[in-house]
Amino acid sequence: MDKVNGNLLDSKPVIRVYKRRWIILLIYITYNTISSFQWIEYSIITNLVMDYYNVDASTVDWTAMSFMVAWPVLVFPASFIVDKLGLRAAALIGAFLTAIGAAIKLFAYGRDLFYVVLIGQTVVAISQVFILNLPPKIAVTWFKPSEVSTVCSLGVFGMALGIALGFLLPPVIVKNHENVDDIGADINVMCWGTAIAIAPVALTVLFYFPEEPPYPPSQAQLEGRENKEVVNFKVFAESLKVLFKNKAFLIHAFSYGLNLAIYSAIGTLLNQFILNYFEEAQEDAGRMGLVMILVGMLGSILVGVVLDKTHRYKEAAIFVFLMSAISMGGFLFALEMRSKWMIYVTIGVFGFFLNAYLPAGIEFATEITFPSPESTVAGLLFAISQVFGVVFTIALAEINTNYGTFYSVLGQILILIVGTITTCFTPNTLNRQKAFLKDRILFEKVPDIES
Repeated sequence: MDKVNGNLLDSKPVIRVYKRRWIILLIYITYNTISSFQWIEYSIITNLVMDYYNVDASTVDWTAMSFMVAWPVLVFPASFIVDKLGLRAAALIGAFLTAIGAAIKLFAYGRDLFYVVLIGQTVVAISQVFILNLPPKIAVTWFKPSEVSTVCSLGVFGMALGIALGFLLPPVIVKNHENVDDIGADINVMCWGTAIAIAPVALTVLFYFPEEPPYPPSQAQLEGRENKEVVNFKVFAESLKVLFKNKAFLIHAFSYGLNLAIYSAIGTLLNQFILNYFEEAQEDAGRMGLVMILVGMLGSILVGVVLDKTHRYKEAAIFVFLMSAISMGGFLFALEMRSKWMIYVTIGVFGFFLNAYLPAGIEFATEITFPSPESTVAGLLFAISQVFGVVFTIALAEINTNYGTFYSVLGQILILIVGTITTCFTPNTLNRQKAFLKDRILFEKVPDIES
C-alpha cells in the first residue's frame, strides 16, 4: 500500500492521514471527560456539601466558578505554552494537572477541610486551560479537512460527557444521610473513583500521545509546517494583536461568551433552581442535568456533521442560539407548571441546542481568524466566556436567592436573545475554507495509512 501511495505522491506534496488519529482523539476525549466531570461534581449536590462541610451555597458555587476564574487569569500564558511547546506538551500538562487535582481532594475527608476541596478544584480548573482549547488543534493536526468540524464536535463531546457524568454520578454516590459523617464518606468514595480513573489515562498520554503525525493531513498544514515560525513572546504577542484587531472575531467572541456563560450558570445553579420548586429533589436535578447534556451531545455531534457538509457556520450559530432562547422559555414554563416530565423534556431540548452551539461557535471562530493558531483562538473564546460566566453566575445566583428562580431563568433567556442578535451582525468570512479548497483533489486519491 505504501509503495502505491509513494508512486502517487512522488510528484505531489506528501499529505497523509493515519488511522491512529482516532486513538489520539479517543485519548483526548477520555481525559477531557474526567477533567470536566469535576467541574460540576460538588455544585450538583450543593445541599449535601453544605451539610457536611458546614458552608453556605455561595461558597459551594466556587467549586464550579473556580473553573471560570482560571481561564481569564491563565489564558495568555497557557496559550503561549501551547503555541511554543505544542500539542503533546498541552496534553501532558492537562492530563497530569487533572490527576494531581483529583489526588489533592482525597485529603479533603474532614468537615473542616473544605479549603482542600477548593485547592483541588483550582488545580483541575488550571488543567482545563490546557484541555478545552485543543479540539480544533487536534482536528487540523491529525484529520482531513472534510473531518475537521466533526472531530471538533467529538472533542467538545468529551467535555459534555464529563459534565453529564457530573450530573449523574454525584447524586447517586452521595446520599442525604442523617449522619453527616456518612455524607463525608460518600464524598470520599466519589473522590477516590475520580483519582483511580484518571491515573491510567495520564500515563497513556505520557507514553502514547505524539506531537504530530509524520506527514500533515492537509495542504494548509503542509504549508504551515514549511513556513513554521519559531514561537517567542514577540510572535505570540503579534498573533494576539491580529486577533484583537479582527472585528468579526471580537463580535463573535462576545456572542460566544454569552452562550457559554449561560452553559456555566445553568450547570452551577440547576440544583438550586430545581430544589426551589421541588423539595428533596436533588437526584431529579442530577438526572435533569444528565438529560440536558446527553441530548446536547447528540446536538454537538450532529452540528459537526452538518457543518462538514454545508460550511454554513454563521447560519448554524444563529439558528442554535435562537432555539436555545426559545427552549429555555419552555423550561421556565415547565418550572412554573411544576411538572417534572415537562422539565425533563424542555431541558433536553434546551441542552440539544445549547451544546450544539459550542462546537459551531469554535468552528466559526476558527474560520474567521484563519491562519491564527487554533488553540489561541479557542483559548480566547473560553477566557471571554468564563469572565461572563463568573459575572452572570454570581448575578443570577443573587437574583435566584433574593427574587426567585423565575427572574433568574428569565434573565438567562434575555441574555440568549442578545447573543442571537449580535451573532446576526458577525461578518461571515470563511478564510479557512479558502485554504481547504486546495486539498479536495488530493484527498480523492490519498487513502488512510495503517499506523
